[in-house]
Amino acid sequence: MKRFVICSLLFTIGYSLTMACTNFMAGKQATTDGSILISYAADSYSLYGFLRYRPAADHEEGAMRTIEDWDTGKPLGEIPEVKHTYSVVGNMNELAIGETTYGGREELYGETGIDYGSLIYIALERCKTAREAIACMTSLVSEYGYASEGESFTIADTEEVWILELIGKGKQEKGAVWVAARIPDDCVSAHANQARITQIDFTDKKHQNWYWADDVVEFARKKGYYSGADKDFSFSDTYNPLDFSAKYACEARVWSFFRQVNKEMEKYYDYVVGKSEERMPLYIKPDRLLSAQDFKGFMRDQYEGTPLEITTGEDAGPWQSKLRYGSLGFKLDSVQYWYERPTATQQTGWSFVAQIRPTEVKGEGVKGKANQKGKKTKSKVEPTERKLTNPNAGGIFWFGVDDAATNLYVPMYCRITSVPECFREGNGDLYTYSPTSAFWTYNQVANWAYSKYSAMMPDIKKVQAEWEEYFNGKVAETDSIVSTMTDEESREYLTHFSSTQATVSTAAWKNLYEYLLVKYLDGQQRKEEDGKFKRNDWGQPVGPYRTPLPEEWLRKYAPGIIHE
Repeated sequence: MKRFVICSLLFTIGYSLTMACTNFMAGKQATTDGSILISYAADSYSLYGFLRYRPAADHEEGAMRTIEDWDTGKPLGEIPEVKHTYSVVGNMNELAIGETTYGGREELYGETGIDYGSLIYIALERCKTAREAIACMTSLVSEYGYASEGESFTIADTEEVWILELIGKGKQEKGAVWVAARIPDDCVSAHANQARITQIDFTDKKHQNWYWADDVVEFARKKGYYSGADKDFSFSDTYNPLDFSAKYACEARVWSFFRQVNKEMEKYYDYVVGKSEERMPLYIKPDRLLSAQDFKGFMRDQYEGTPLEITTGEDAGPWQSKLRYGSLGFKLDSVQYWYERPTATQQTGWSFVAQIRPTEVKGEGVKGKANQKGKKTKSKVEPTERKLTNPNAGGIFWFGVDDAATNLYVPMYCRITSVPECFREGNGDLYTYSPTSAFWTYNQVANWAYSKYSAMMPDIKKVQAEWEEYFNGKVAETDSIVSTMTDEESREYLTHFSSTQATVSTAAWKNLYEYLLVKYLDGQQRKEEDGKFKRNDWGQPVGPYRTPLPEEWLRKYAPGIIHE
């Protein structure tokens, strides 16, 4: 049984069994093309996968913007609108923002003001740089209050990527305490439902790499959370103390990402399973330059090749399914049991990889630079020639719905002016099936695959790889085509391109579901020949392989079965 156990007395502060959302990020000198890359999985059993779109708009003086809680739809009030708002595709204009909820101290949760989801979309509508977004979001909660739990935000533009961590002041006090850290250009970072910023460099008075709330330490002292010197203050340890669940269900996803880009990070396995107190660094230098396609792979991580691999062990069953019923864990006889929580999970509503491409790129590959602990590191990455990105193309919002392990990331250029029908808001919802909705189409494939996972996944991965190779080629071609167009012409072309790719790939996924349904009907497997299901000389279907359970599984459970 591959399931971790912890005494219930070890639970501390503010963790929900949902443990939703994962963010990865890479600076512009850590990527193959000079882009900044960030990824985000919106993980909740209550989320429906659609592509949010808001066109650019001018607003009259006195106009108000309605605030509704992103999770529940509850009206929270109104704030004055600004004169002009930018076009937003998903979570991107040229700026891109993601988040993960860490919870933190329950007594600091807010109920009035602006929720975390609204902060994201207001910032995207009003800001073009990460620093502008940090100022916008923190000033909004200072003025109106913060109506959510503790939150980590990834905020990136064409030049910089930042992590902003924020938590409210409770029901009796308006505002929030927060800290923002800039990730070095040649590094990667991540967060997954656990605050990760520890010590703050309060000597950075010019805010080259740090911003913080003026009372971030003083508020902790007032509440009795901290009594030491400013230089020793840790945001995470104060406002979101670690426990076993934070390491095993949250930090483990960061570790799995880190270990895939830097082999030295394998050593933190003991940390994520609760056997070590040595925390992972906030950011690390990768062993190689990373691409948007690499990030799609990271979003599909299920701890493959590690002791935490979710498709192994008794809980995975004979067909190595990732599906676990109920919550992330369960309690029996006062003992808490925990399942693995990988990045790719069945409750994902939608996810993205934002490829934030600059209009001009200078410099070479990753070079040695001080890491978080101030030690010089020697990069193994060779300098790379970097390409100029034309402004008519802009950034790409690689968008996928449902479980990342079985989805496609479809290229949605951030300069498009409408959303494909299959991704359109209002085309179905979580309780309304729509045959033209990508969310429902991809769920058909994934949910059928969960029943015989190890058998069906090779079929899915083959089609997945073919389509994304095709997408990557079409993007390069499209970039070249629009480079000579006017702004208006390029937007029209990119809109048509993105819509076409979403439409044809969703149709392909519908065909994939039909193929898998036929091939694995009733738990058996249909015979194939030359790419078609096999028929006899008279045109009748040849019977299926009556696939036996794996021998390892039979040997384990055969003693409990009646036998001769």
